[in-house]
Amino acid sequence: MRFARLAALGWLVPGGAYLLTRRYVQFGLSLGLVLTASVSGMTLGGGNLWPQPADLAGLDLFTVLLAKAAALTKFLAGAPYLLARLCGYSQNAFDGRLHEYGTTLLVIAGLLNLLALADALG
Repeated sequence: MRFARLAALGWLVPGGAYLLTRRYVQFGLSLGLVLTASVSGMTLGGGNLWPQPADLAGLDLFTVLLAKAAALTKFLAGAPYLLARLCGYSQNAFDGRLHEYGTTLLVIAGLLNLLALADALG
């Protein structure tokens, strides 16, 4: 039960598992890093939508798998991702160079939150 609660809070609130384990410095750093990466990614117009079949047409299998993995990874950022979607932020990941940088930052936000969760639970 405790593991599930840590995992759920760690996903929803970036670094939240650190908060429950009373590791406040790690919580603050994780929260700050994930929020900074998320806001920066959205400011640059990074894509946060699941790629549509039309977007993937003509791409090789490896590129398709990477696009889908990146879309899933952005979801791992937790609350920043959910708040962006609830506020109507939605961008396609294939709209140009500036969007590519933003999309990369959104992927990094998800990976940072996953790393914090794995560390707190480990």
